[in-house]
Amino acid sequence: MTPTANSLTPGSRALSVVIADDDALARARLRRLLSVESNVQVVCECDDGRTVVKAIAEHRPDLVFLDIHMSGLDDMKGLDALPADAIPDVVFISAYDQYALDALALGGFDYLLKPFDRDRLQESLVAASRRIAAGTDRRALLEAMRRLLARSGNGSDVQSASYVDRIAVRDGGRISFIRTRDVDYFESAANYVRIHVGPSVHQIREKISTLTTRLDPERFARIHRSTIVNRDRIKEIQPAYSGDAILILTSGQRVRLSRGYRGAIDLVANGAV
Repeated sequence: MTPTANSLTPGSRALSVVIADDDALARARLRRLLSVESNVQVVCECDDGRTVVKAIAEHRPDLVFLDIHMSGLDDMKGLDALPADAIPDVVFISAYDQYALDALALGGFDYLLKPFDRDRLQESLVAASRRIAAGTDRRALLEAMRRLLARSGNGSDVQSASYVDRIAVRDGGRISFIRTRDVDYFESAANYVRIHVGPSVHQIREKISTLTTRLDPERFARIHRSTIVNRDRIKEIQPAYSGDAILILTSGQRVRLSRGYRGAIDLVANGAV
C-alpha cells in the first residue's frame, strides 16, 4: 500500500500549501485531492506569477504546487525581496513530460505530470515533508527554480538554455528518455506529438509549434504543419503533385514535404526538387 503523508508525519503540524495554476479546473481538482489529506491545509490559490509572490509573502506556505507554464512567472523575481526562510518548497506541475528531466537535474524538484492520481500526489507530499523537515538552502532552491523556469520558456531574467537533446516520455508508470538525434520524425496529433524512432512510436503532450522552438534547427526541419523531420534521416527527395515532395527516410518511412515549407530543406530550397 502506498504510504500517505499522514503516516510519515504523525503529530506534526499540517503542511500549509499554495496551489498555483492558471487553469481553474486543474486548481479545483488538486484542491479536491488535497482536501482528504488531514495534514495538509490549502491557504491560497493563485492564477498568475504575481499573485504567487503575494501569497508566499502573506501566508508563508511550506509548499507551493506550481504549474510550470502558468502565465506571469517572470513576475516571481519578487521572491528576491523575501527572507530566505520565507521561500517555500516547490512541486512543479505540468501536462508536458519533457521538463521532468530538467526538474530532476537542475534542482531535484518533484514533478507531477498531469493527470496524476491520489497515490502519486501522496508520494509527492511525503517527499516534500521530508525535504522541509531536513531543511534546505532556500536561496539555492530559488536559483535552481529560476533555471528550470528559464528552460520552460518562463523567467525573463534568466537566459534560456540550449536546444533540448533528449525528451522524456511516459512508459506505463515510468518516465524514459529519448535522444533527439535518434528520432526519425515528429508527427502532430492535436495537442500531442508522436515521436517516431525506427519502428517505435512514443507520444508526448505538447503542441508541435511549441516543440519546434525547442529543437535545434540545424538538425531538425519542419516540413509540414504536422511534421518535423530529422535532417540526418533524409535519404531521398521525390517530387509530388501540387509542388509538394515526398521525403524517403533512412528507416524507409515516407513523409510529405509541403510546398509551404520547401525552404526548410536546403536541398529543396536550392532547386533539388
